[in-house]
Amino acid sequence: MMEEEYQLEYFRTQDMVRKVCTSCGKAFWTRDPERTVCGDAPCEPYQFIGNPLFKAHTVDQMREAYLSFYEKEGHTRISRYPVAARWRDDIYLTIASIADFQPFVTSGVVPPPANPLTISQPCIRLNDLDSVGRSGRHLTCFEMMAHHAFNSSGKEIYWKDRTVELCDQFLASIGADMNRVTYKEHPWIGGGNAGPSVEVLIGGLEVATLVFMSLGKQKTDKPPVMLEGNPYYPMNLRIVDTGYGLERLVWASKGSPTIYDAVFPEMVSHVMQEAGLGYRLNDPDFIHILGENAKFAGLMDISGQRIFELRQKVADQINIPVEKLEKMIAPVESVYAIVDHTRCLSYMLGDCIVPSNVKDGYLARLVIRRTLRMMKDLNIEDSFLGEMVSKQMKIIGTERFEQDPEVVNEIIEREIEKYRTTMERGTRTVERLAQSYKKKCEKIPLSEMVTLYDSHGIPPEMVRDLAAEQGAVVDLPDDFYSQIADKHSESEREPERNPLYDYLDRLAQLPETKKLYYEKQGLMEFEAKVLDVLENRYVVLDTTLYYPEGGGQPGDTGLILAPDGLTIRVEDTIKLGNSILHKISGGNLQKGDTIRGIIDEERRLSLMRHHTATHILLHAAQEVLGAHIHQAGAQKGETSSRMDLRHYKHITPAELKKIEAAANRLVMANTPTSIGWEDRTDAEQKYGFRLYQGGVPPGSRIRVVKVAGDIEACAGTHCAHTGDIGLIKIIRVEHIQDGIERLEFTAGLAAVQYLHQMEGLLTGAAEAFSVQNEALPATAQRFFGEWKDQRKEIERLSAKVSELELKNLTSEEINGKNVLIKRIDLPSVELVKIATSISASGGVALLIAGGETARAVVSSGIDTIKAGDLIAAVCTILGGKGGGKPNLAQGGGPDVTKIDQALASGRDMIITALNG
Repeated sequence: MMEEEYQLEYFRTQDMVRKVCTSCGKAFWTRDPERTVCGDAPCEPYQFIGNPLFKAHTVDQMREAYLSFYEKEGHTRISRYPVAARWRDDIYLTIASIADFQPFVTSGVVPPPANPLTISQPCIRLNDLDSVGRSGRHLTCFEMMAHHAFNSSGKEIYWKDRTVELCDQFLASIGADMNRVTYKEHPWIGGGNAGPSVEVLIGGLEVATLVFMSLGKQKTDKPPVMLEGNPYYPMNLRIVDTGYGLERLVWASKGSPTIYDAVFPEMVSHVMQEAGLGYRLNDPDFIHILGENAKFAGLMDISGQRIFELRQKVADQINIPVEKLEKMIAPVESVYAIVDHTRCLSYMLGDCIVPSNVKDGYLARLVIRRTLRMMKDLNIEDSFLGEMVSKQMKIIGTERFEQDPEVVNEIIEREIEKYRTTMERGTRTVERLAQSYKKKCEKIPLSEMVTLYDSHGIPPEMVRDLAAEQGAVVDLPDDFYSQIADKHSESEREPERNPLYDYLDRLAQLPETKKLYYEKQGLMEFEAKVLDVLENRYVVLDTTLYYPEGGGQPGDTGLILAPDGLTIRVEDTIKLGNSILHKISGGNLQKGDTIRGIIDEERRLSLMRHHTATHILLHAAQEVLGAHIHQAGAQKGETSSRMDLRHYKHITPAELKKIEAAANRLVMANTPTSIGWEDRTDAEQKYGFRLYQGGVPPGSRIRVVKVAGDIEACAGTHCAHTGDIGLIKIIRVEHIQDGIERLEFTAGLAAVQYLHQMEGLLTGAAEAFSVQNEALPATAQRFFGEWKDQRKEIERLSAKVSELELKNLTSEEINGKNVLIKRIDLPSVELVKIATSISASGGVALLIAGGETARAVVSSGIDTIKAGDLIAAVCTILGGKGGGKPNLAQGGGPDVTKIDQALASGRDMIITALNG
């Protein structure tokens, strides 16, 4: 990027000089005319370990020092956003403070919540997961302190000079020696945007990055700048995007051997004691080793296999064998990683992420299981995990989380149970796989390791150890977990290709369809003019009452009365761009026609009831089950609807009754439904990101629907009062996948019809027993008990008959082998007993029983007669199928008239085999 981008007036007024690093060749700015290197590792080793750079601060003190400084400088302090990025459909976790304002603020669609603003945003990045604990500096969860300014042509807040000046002033306020601070030029490109940036360095440590986002890939009327072979155009907004590492600043203020000792002193001590390593805390030699390890880790990339290079360098420096160093330091690195991971989990679970096999739930489970594996290596009980996460939540402040700590603990307990089950079940799977690759003299490849983890939850360390027992080798990279996390950190969903998209340009020439279904929701008839007709199937009107499919609510259906008096059926309604398309059948319309539209009123009203009931049921489920309940999908129907909920366990019948009762209480309260359009930023600040239960709608303004305490961004049609819904009845709950429970329900008249249907079934059952409905449960239980007793008696008598049959049976001898071919009308279990008694003595038996269908059994104790082959042939004659093992097979068929033919054919096959 052009050098003039960094020629700041502030640099000149501070007598700072631009130099080129003699080590990396990158340009930087400094107050020290003698400096020759940029100040970044590895050009400059860490200088602060044992020699703090700032006045000592705790995490809370440093955060407050930063936020209060920027408040005094005219910035508005705003609260943190959740680590679950519910306002984004491209990423699952909040990875930077600027992510809070993407895509709508950064693209200029909506204004920021304040301008300028300051925030300390907890972020989670799992791309360096395997380096956590080892490097002395990597974290999965960190707070990015930031100040942001959004400059437009109409309003300039501040730009580069003021940003650097503020950075200087803040560092000075916490005690930095400004002669040691350097600003390294570092052009930034990412996420379709670009701009100049500077890395702020002191003592070999990067403590902040100041990005000046001013270019984008979206074409504008301004000439582009070529970056990495691609054109980037000046943006309408110029954004100050800064990031200060809270934990790094605290580390540099304490000068401790690792960032973990600085940020988590209580937790590190606690876990060290639990792991039996507490004696290391006061060992000066060991503390020296940790410091040297962190210094060397700062000089190199330790991802993948390079951890072994780090071990060797540290071992050489302190003059001990690398094996001894590994034995000393690896357990403590696991302690550091466990402490980091438990803080990460406190934010994930505290911000209502539910562990599962998909999306953010997958990432939460990944961190949980990696933590459990490391705890096992340190002989720490699994139950200790919940205690550690609880402690982390208390340190952070439980009031900063939406989820109840007790629910978090229950989630962890269930995850531990699932992990144990996975480990037990996975053993045989891995052993079979290892034996297969051992036979091929090949390593178990990485692709298999990924499949085992993704599909079965089997950790790679378990695969490695079990494979070794089988004499097999695995291809296990040192950064396995980082690769897995990278693979699952972003949404891979691609929009489906709609063939109607080809008409978008044509539709863009038409006026936007006026949406009467919002303005006059009570009307069911209207007049409109035809603006266009596509493929003689899709009609575009200037105005419509027809609601288009969206948010899980099907599009309206109904009729159109054509100018010639014909009635045309509307089969579906679709929104495409700013136009609403009416899919028609049974007639033709022409551009310019004036028509009359008639909505299918009963269907629309039923859909409205079900849609409003969805909101109420969601709110009721949150009341009963907890704050983590989030909608994972919904589909509204005319007679019933379904809603998928994120939940960490199966919903019990008792909980289901509580949800249903709570929902119907809200209905009976008959509160009005409030619907209005609000500025997106204002709505997010007022209601939080629970707004986005059904996805993230586009635009600067969103339609906010408030129903009985539930507040959502929703485009659907709704009842004016909760009482208009009528009865809400939950039909069933279904566990559709791990972490997702599906509620199927019905509402209004459809619910009444469902109850009538259930009442009919109940009455019919009662009539069959000749009792009143109230007596049905006791009667059914009595009959069932009697039936079980009778079945036992029948089984006893069948066994007796079988014994008698067996005594009276005489097998024939063919070529010296006992052969029994006979029709015996006994239960299949008894046929098997008789047949296997013959095969046990080296013979063969073919038995068929009659009844409504024919049932056949073959048992063979002769190598040349395969029971499976014989049963298949016999059952084909009976009009059915059969199969089994070489020594025992079963089957049958519907044609009982051919039992004798099947027995005869079987006899011929047996004789042929014995004579062969």
